[in-house]
Amino acid sequence: MLGKAIDVYSPARIPANKVLVRHGFMTLKCDTQGYRCGWQRGIYLGIFLMKTFSNSERISGLTLALCAAFSNTVWAQNAPTPQATQLKPVVVTAARTDTRADELVSEVVVIDRASIESNAGRTLTELLSRQAGLQLTSNGGLGKYSSAFVRGTESRHTILLVDGVRVGSATTGAPSWDNIPLDMVDRIEVLKGPASALYGSEAVGGVVQVFLRKGVKGLQPSASLTLGSHSHVQADASLRGGDGALSYAIGVQRAQDKGFSATNSKAAFGNYNADKDGFKQNALNASVSYQISPNWNMDAGLLYSDSVNHYDDTLAGDTRAAVRNQTLHAGVAGKVMPSWTASLRVSRSNDRSRDIESAYMPSAFDTQQDQITWQNNVDTPLGVAMFGAERLTQKVDGSTAYDVSQRHVNSVFAGVNGAANGHSWQANVRRDSNSQFGDSNTWLLGYGYAINPAWRVNASYGTSFVAPSFNQLYYPGFGNTTLLPEKGKNLDLGVSYSANGHSVKLIHFDNKIQGFISNSTQAANIPRARIDGWTLGYTGQFGPVSLHANVDALNPRNELTGQQLARRAKTQVSLGAEYAMGAWLLGGHVLSVGKRYDDAKNTLVLNSYTTVDLFANYAFNKDVSAQMKMNNVTNKSYETSYGFNQPGRTAYLSLRYTLK
Repeated sequence: MLGKAIDVYSPARIPANKVLVRHGFMTLKCDTQGYRCGWQRGIYLGIFLMKTFSNSERISGLTLALCAAFSNTVWAQNAPTPQATQLKPVVVTAARTDTRADELVSEVVVIDRASIESNAGRTLTELLSRQAGLQLTSNGGLGKYSSAFVRGTESRHTILLVDGVRVGSATTGAPSWDNIPLDMVDRIEVLKGPASALYGSEAVGGVVQVFLRKGVKGLQPSASLTLGSHSHVQADASLRGGDGALSYAIGVQRAQDKGFSATNSKAAFGNYNADKDGFKQNALNASVSYQISPNWNMDAGLLYSDSVNHYDDTLAGDTRAAVRNQTLHAGVAGKVMPSWTASLRVSRSNDRSRDIESAYMPSAFDTQQDQITWQNNVDTPLGVAMFGAERLTQKVDGSTAYDVSQRHVNSVFAGVNGAANGHSWQANVRRDSNSQFGDSNTWLLGYGYAINPAWRVNASYGTSFVAPSFNQLYYPGFGNTTLLPEKGKNLDLGVSYSANGHSVKLIHFDNKIQGFISNSTQAANIPRARIDGWTLGYTGQFGPVSLHANVDALNPRNELTGQQLARRAKTQVSLGAEYAMGAWLLGGHVLSVGKRYDDAKNTLVLNSYTTVDLFANYAFNKDVSAQMKMNNVTNKSYETSYGFNQPGRTAYLSLRYTLK
């Protein structure tokens, strides 16, 4: 889906695509492009805004008649008149403060709830890979180990946040992409480019922040059921509500999939087994928010996701592993003075994996990350000044003995971002004191200028660093205690055009990494790695037809040898379209990925591939909808990791209910 329906509730502001007008039992909400609107329960702003929209209902969609018999969740949408106000989305990840997307100096992509719902049967990394500048690898099917490469950087070069909480493994140093229940997600913000000056170590390629569903005014129950290929069954239910100062949300989900053989005959170490490698998951999320006073609010939340995953170990046996991800957070925020907002937040995340059955010696890994963040935002003549401090504690435990099993990072940070008269700017600095590696200083400078209402240019330059993970330092037979942190420098240049329902964006990036850590037979620092390239993106609206296209061209390489960095394609093309036809929304997506190599020496080839997905949504009424989706329509056989299979043709039928 192309809409960007961000669900942010704040009495102090109305985000660009928030609910605007209530009319009877319906409420008008604009998306990020400002030219499509969806009917949802929300915030009353004024009946006078109704005059800016036409009365004819429409839904943005894709012209693929093959989907005419399919169905899915759909939002009834109205077309604005040409005079309708063009509203812009508000995002928080790019500057750690609420900022209009059209005033950012960095590139941010917002994936809305509708897009998530239209990707039944997909994982988080598969959903991300349909965005410009992101590629994926997966070791076969739901729940299997996967990676997301942002602009050609490593998976461990991206921070994953769930409601502001770091989610990842300190042993691998990479985010935990595989166990996030998508049906509990409200929206996702993807910040591309170096963000160490904002978030510290690992933010070389960017930051992916997942926002779970939160409370709303009134009472809103919802439920969905999805059935699909490989005996796939997923059911979830949630209740969101609020009255006065209190709002809350709770949701549960259960999913199971018998899967397919994750490996094939090319798998290393004889790990190929032709049986089905299934996946089961139980998940719970809950949040509560309470307005203590007109100026102060407190909130808390949790995500608990527990799964059992099968993967091949030998020709005759499987390993069955239990994987658990958990996040907890609580905080208080409010106004110290009319122009000064402060917040204090504590959080914990756990990433645990243990073998229930194993063809070899059973193993267990347990990562815990505790974080305390104090942040202040002050309105100044130069914009919003932001400053604060953090303490991060990482602990590892399990069946593998590490020479060091705990480290601390104490950080201070500051920055300012603002906009006036077509100019926008951002500056950030940060100092991280790591108990193992000492002090690291990072910074970011960015500037943007709106030449006229349609054309805008921007540029930014930033530094980054990555501390080696516990596996890279201490894992037996692989770790290297002499490793040094990676240090990077990145230049971003962009130009964009947006007018009359059409947007085009061209971005050039150049990321130079000193001491790049190679994960071959033993972890080692490579003197220099460089990833530079271009991204060209387009979104457009032609009446009931919405189109989007992205082309990525990059050159990820070891500068010492000239060899291509593993598992990254030099080219990737993503195309999508949607077509509205009454209560129907028909759509499809094409993803084409170029040739890659699975190893640093470029001897194991991963061939190029193209996949086609189709979907159709049907809205029975404002509360009930259905979807049918077919992924990989051509049944393309391909690999993103050498020796590991990817899903063939799969189909899913979903029924959704949400009281609006």
